[in-house]
Amino acid sequence: MGKSIQVLLREDIENLGHCGDVVKVTAGYARNYLLPNRLAQDATAENIKMIARRRERFAAERAEREKEYKAFATALDGVTLLTVENADRDGRLYGSVNAATIVKLLGEQGHTIEERQVRMNGTVKEVGEYEIEIHIYGEINVTLPLTVEREGGMPEPEVAPAPVKKNRDEWEMPTESLNG
Repeated sequence: MGKSIQVLLREDIENLGHCGDVVKVTAGYARNYLLPNRLAQDATAENIKMIARRRERFAAERAEREKEYKAFATALDGVTLLTVENADRDGRLYGSVNAATIVKLLGEQGHTIEERQVRMNGTVKEVGEYEIEIHIYGEINVTLPLTVEREGGMPEPEVAPAPVKKNRDEWEMPTESLNG
């Protein structure tokens, strides 16, 4: 295993920390990525003091972003998704409904999200009603109802035609002899 070092983050880095945080990372990650891209610097007392103002600015920006994300989540609240797909008589889809379909359905309603924000356990392969989770930001998630319908509506049950009964007088007899 590589040696760990502590660095001071200059930017917010997803899954690592926020600006001004002192985090422990491997020496290779710091040396090859964080330090050359000026995303982090050595965690000295002097650097920590210098980054304090930047940290306050990032915290204010983060709070503003979270407010926007919560407003977006509120706008999504109450949205229902409906898609009509080709399916067989048993309700199994010939294709499937996946994250790209969800993005398209939300786009048609004026909401823009990315596929990676859609949290699905696999794809939907049958007609029915489902719950789809949309990850907005951090801990902000919205669950939307999805209804998948069969194209052309539900099939009517087939009714077998009733056998036609004929009177004894209406029976037809073969004109040729069966023996000959």
